[in-house]
Amino acid sequence: MNAEFARRQMVEQQIRTFEVSDANVLEVLSELPREDFVPLGFRDLAFADTPIPLKHGQSMMTPTVEGRLLQMLTLKPDDHVLEIGTGSGFLCACLARLARSVISVDLFPDFTEGAGVILRNLGIENVILKTFDATRELPDGKFDAIAVTGSCPIFDNRFFDALNPGGRLFIITGSAPVMDARIVVKGSSGEQQVTSVFETDVKPLINAKAPPAFSF
Repeated sequence: MNAEFARRQMVEQQIRTFEVSDANVLEVLSELPREDFVPLGFRDLAFADTPIPLKHGQSMMTPTVEGRLLQMLTLKPDDHVLEIGTGSGFLCACLARLARSVISVDLFPDFTEGAGVILRNLGIENVILKTFDATRELPDGKFDAIAVTGSCPIFDNRFFDALNPGGRLFIITGSAPVMDARIVVKGSSGEQQVTSVFETDVKPLINAKAPPAFSF
């Protein structure tokens, strides 16, 4: 596989056609070696627009969803970012290239440990990796942008509360097969400004709150 050619094709034929036009986002996706973050048995699919299986029943987002997520967060070079769900570490690497610093949280220690190795090998040093259940607790502090990489059956206000004024939250809500990918901006007075952007289907965060069951 000619990785450089395949990566360029991924960006031009898949990501751009999914309404991703931000030059900084496209540059990062064109340069970062996505194939290094893919499990060995799936490297031939590194640039295909399909979820790639990871351990623990998890999967990597498709390149098109990754591209839209990064564009929707409108990251600036001085932003402090929180990622919920480290997974393979690829999206974390993208966030780190676009922002000042990233804290990435995952439930599984082998994910944070494996991502840490790849990030260090790539010289990406502005990332702190933490292992705990983000559906139960979040890192201290406030963030300029938050990316939730697993879906939430119902909106979790804790993520919104962790934003600075003007901060942006990417979150996918709802249930399969049709979920709502949205960007939620915290206004200067703390109000929610919600924009639904596209429909998708992403595995839910483990232990995410479920909607109340109907009783008859």
